[in-house]
Amino acid sequence: MPVSTSSVVSVVIVNFRGTDDTLECVARLTEVDWPTDQLEIVVVENGSGDDSRQRLEAALGGHANVKIVVSKDNLGFTGGSNLGAKKAKGEFVAFLNNDAKPHPGWIREALDQFNVSPRVAAVGSKVLDWDGKAIDFVQGSLTWFGMGYKDRVTEVDDGQFDTPKDLLFGTGSALFVRKSVFEQVGGFDEKLFMFYDDVDLGWRLNILGYRVRFAPQSIVFHKHHGSMKSFGEHREMYLLERNALMLLFKNLSDESLAKFLPGALALLARRAVAKSGLDSEMFDIRRFVGAADEFDPETPVSKDTMAGLFALDQFVAELPDLQAARDDLQARRTKTDGEVFRLFGDIFKPLFGDPYYLEGFRSIVDAFDIREHTQRTKVLVITGDAIGDKMAGPAMRAWKISEALSEHSDVRLLTWNVAARKSDLFEVDRVRLQNEHEMKAHEEWADVIVFQGHALHHFTTLKRSKKIMVADLYDPMHLEQLEQGREWGLAQWKNQVASATDVLNEQLLRADFFLCASERQRLFWLGQLAGLGRINPENYAADENLEKLIAIAPFGMDSTPPARTRKAIRGVVPGIGEDDKVVIWGGGIYNWFDTLTLIRAIALLAERRPDVRLFFLGVAHPNPDVPEMAIVARTRQLAAELGVAGKNVFFNEQWVALDDRANYLLEADAGVSTHYDHIETTFSFRTRILDYMWANLPIVTTRGDSFGDLVGAEGMGVAVPERDVEALADALESVLYDPEVTAATRDAVSRVREDFTWEKALSPLVEFCRDPHVAPDRALESTAVTTVKALRGKVARSSEEKFHEIANRRHGVARDLALARHYVTDGGGIEVLRSKVQNRLATMRASKYGKYGK
Repeated sequence: MPVSTSSVVSVVIVNFRGTDDTLECVARLTEVDWPTDQLEIVVVENGSGDDSRQRLEAALGGHANVKIVVSKDNLGFTGGSNLGAKKAKGEFVAFLNNDAKPHPGWIREALDQFNVSPRVAAVGSKVLDWDGKAIDFVQGSLTWFGMGYKDRVTEVDDGQFDTPKDLLFGTGSALFVRKSVFEQVGGFDEKLFMFYDDVDLGWRLNILGYRVRFAPQSIVFHKHHGSMKSFGEHREMYLLERNALMLLFKNLSDESLAKFLPGALALLARRAVAKSGLDSEMFDIRRFVGAADEFDPETPVSKDTMAGLFALDQFVAELPDLQAARDDLQARRTKTDGEVFRLFGDIFKPLFGDPYYLEGFRSIVDAFDIREHTQRTKVLVITGDAIGDKMAGPAMRAWKISEALSEHSDVRLLTWNVAARKSDLFEVDRVRLQNEHEMKAHEEWADVIVFQGHALHHFTTLKRSKKIMVADLYDPMHLEQLEQGREWGLAQWKNQVASATDVLNEQLLRADFFLCASERQRLFWLGQLAGLGRINPENYAADENLEKLIAIAPFGMDSTPPARTRKAIRGVVPGIGEDDKVVIWGGGIYNWFDTLTLIRAIALLAERRPDVRLFFLGVAHPNPDVPEMAIVARTRQLAAELGVAGKNVFFNEQWVALDDRANYLLEADAGVSTHYDHIETTFSFRTRILDYMWANLPIVTTRGDSFGDLVGAEGMGVAVPERDVEALADALESVLYDPEVTAATRDAVSRVREDFTWEKALSPLVEFCRDPHVAPDRALESTAVTTVKALRGKVARSSEEKFHEIANRRHGVARDLALARHYVTDGGGIEVLRSKVQNRLATMRASKYGKYGK
């Protein structure tokens, strides 16, 4: 849902006895870089009860794009803002405090963030003080007891918060919303009147599946905070206390509410007593010593203390209406609390420093298990590939894994290569190769470690780790080395294959859960696991199909179709015209690919179809550790020898950026992938085919691998025999030049690609990380610690060492008892245990009496 410059923006300014500020704010809006005919200014005169209406009408009545809306009553910020939004005509509504002035780029920069996703429903601006130096808002946080707060207030804006990101809420003093969504969710909750209304709106949007973005270049300068200066602090405290309880009651799930609300009520009482300065034990009969005022019915109490009591009483009074609002919201929610908690910030910030209060705060958090309930699983994802604008398959997969897991877990993506890309969904960091000290810090942070490639090989810290581990085996490296190592001589070739095999065996022996790319791969890896002893009674007893040990999680594609943002090939690459037929090779050139047959087929096809063009998308690999392979030079040489280089065959020398590849794919007429028929092919998973499917391209590929068979079976293109030049040329001609074939293949691709989105591909891993566990056969080695909760230090180290010793014993009663503990708790229950005991007794009898018994 792109935002165009023609989008109408309605800016709502609520005025309550601040006409001078309001008039200055309107004047500043005329300096904003946005078309005047697409800017509507809605001024809500919110029952000021003075001459505000007359002054506003006199000063602004002649402005064509200013609308004055009058309310006879003070509706608060919530009601006044809702009234202005109701009268607004814009696609986007921006709420702006009347004592603020916007930067010229305020609107344009905010609307850019709506382009991030159609699910972005609101965008919060950066708010600075009037001089543009100190921070007023860069991010908001929410405590478990319902009170929101702004981070880094009054600190100098040093550029630390200049990266767009997702937020729980934006400040209502400078907030953009899609009007349609704002109306759909009911706008601001008018029961709140003021305070936490923006927190509540953002929280609701998030649990309904929308996103709130921070636009750091959309800047507003805020003068002062005068809304409550005419009232005592106890009135503000009353609203804060009441509204916090309302937010909790409406927005939390049943499970979270059962934890948080009792604790919040207890904390309210402790906070009120702490503010009173009184001793809450003063009425305890055990302390009666004949006080002179024993029968005096009154005790002086501060208004701040009574504000909490009155707030609680009014929360109770509102419960019937709150229950109706809660029922409606909970029925429509699409996000769990766990998914939203990541946006809460420091959820355990006490917001009050009194020692008596802090003592109670800690007791309440412990007693109600609130910390445990809010704690998300910490997942460390490790790759050895470069992370940046240009990423090859392993890094791209690690990135998508991190995105998928970030909804339910706190994720940190780690590489020992380049780390030049950031995300607001998860952390990205770099550790120096074999730097055990740096890796140790990450390993200690994590509950679960997901790794690919040589991670265990490079870091002893990971080898020794007792954390739950997931090995991503989508790339059978040792089979790749059978092809890649051919050119290095027999000795080095053997060493490369043996080394890759050792690396993989180490992973297969250590990990608790495995990922592979296809059913064919799964059978292959099960065989290797069996050879290493991992297909054993413990794992089989827990899951006879072994799906909890190894699952299929292939490479995926974005569920959002690609969108063109620029011209990339046609009319850009010299020699490729607008009307040429473009065949794209969507990745690198490696030894296991048959590009020579492809070049010959293009040369043959060009004799009868001179407008055919083959475009190799990338030659130089983004990972500097991956050398150019011999096949690249041979491919170039053959193209030159056949006279098609620069005429029908073109090489893109640099790797295409991840976010730019759609522009190339969308200018192609077909995608091609050719390979040799050997063992690497049999178990490969050609990820470039997914890019072709993503762009809805007809596909021509060699038979023999998973995708080759799928393309042929589903009619997504043509699968040809290996090294068959004529068949390949004919297949390309068919999908390029026969309109009926082209249409049929595109229809088939459109149908099949729904099964290969990242969401579906990674669902087994997401489910595992929601409830991670140690593999049953490793439970003894890990002291029967099979949950993240236990791994967080609930088991004493002496017990761990003792169990480790028992687990290494091959026979004996102690080992059997340890196994019994596992079977009862995690291995299938008492029935499995009974079966195991019977088998054990049978074995003992056979041992004592011989094969035929007594």
